[in-house]
Amino acid sequence: MKIFFATDIHGSEICWRKFLNAAAFYKADLVVLGGDVTGKIMVPIVARNGYWEVTIRGEKRRLENREALEAAAKQLRDRGSYPAIVTPDELDALDTEQAIDERFNTEMTQSLDRWLDMADGKLRGGNVPCILNGGNDDIFEIDPILEASPCVTFAEGKVLDLDGWSMVSMGWTNPTPWNTHREAPEDELAAKIDAVAGQIPDLSRTIFNFHAPPFGTGLDEAPALDANMRPTHGGAVMKPVGSTAVRQALQRYQPPLSVHGHIHESRGVARVGRTLAINPGSSYSDGVLQAAIIDLNQKKGKVKYVLVNG
Repeated sequence: MKIFFATDIHGSEICWRKFLNAAAFYKADLVVLGGDVTGKIMVPIVARNGYWEVTIRGEKRRLENREALEAAAKQLRDRGSYPAIVTPDELDALDTEQAIDERFNTEMTQSLDRWLDMADGKLRGGNVPCILNGGNDDIFEIDPILEASPCVTFAEGKVLDLDGWSMVSMGWTNPTPWNTHREAPEDELAAKIDAVAGQIPDLSRTIFNFHAPPFGTGLDEAPALDANMRPTHGGAVMKPVGSTAVRQALQRYQPPLSVHGHIHESRGVARVGRTLAINPGSSYSDGVLQAAIIDLNQKKGKVKYVLVNG
């Protein structure tokens, strides 16, 4: 069985398209997106009298026609932002955090609906299995949308049967400095893992799909931050920020494979006892999809992999 695993695309539509196309390109039996599916930024495009205005990467643009509008919107979507076309009055109304959050959630859920329509077409109406999970940056409102989709499987807290292998998933992480949506103390993460691990029929044929990488394995090296939440020494100083609960779970249960994300810079593999742990990393802001192609030997329970990007 061949799995295409990617993670942390953060709303990048070009990365989503690449993810969907990977099933055919790599002849994968299924595709898995490990978490942080949605974006974090909304960019207003203000409709004026006969034209539109938008600021992209500090550059203010005047869009004179529909073609220019669509090109600007595509550029934003491809890099993980949500373009929001607003009137001047609607822009003025976005004057509170609640108003901004409500409009952001509307744009995000509409974008996710469009993505799921794309998946239905690209993955032949569900004939190619597609597994999605939330990550710490994803709001909980995406969960029922993914659950209701006929073409993807929402994985959180479930034991999924993958042709004789089991996959268990957890999008929660240990606490971060940004206080994101799906964070919990290490003891709570351990309880979540144990609750689902107890349902696994055969640990020797199991994949842990945990968004947080195991602590101190090199898969969790992130820039050290100063008191102002900025990388020290230009990001040259790195430190481990992964989950001790995840590492302890790998040591205890020893699945053949665990896949992770969350820390974009730490692309690589590590061994935790008999477990092969993989973090393919993320470069979504450049429109690059980083991923792992994983081959599972059904008879021997062996794992082979290669890291790819494109």
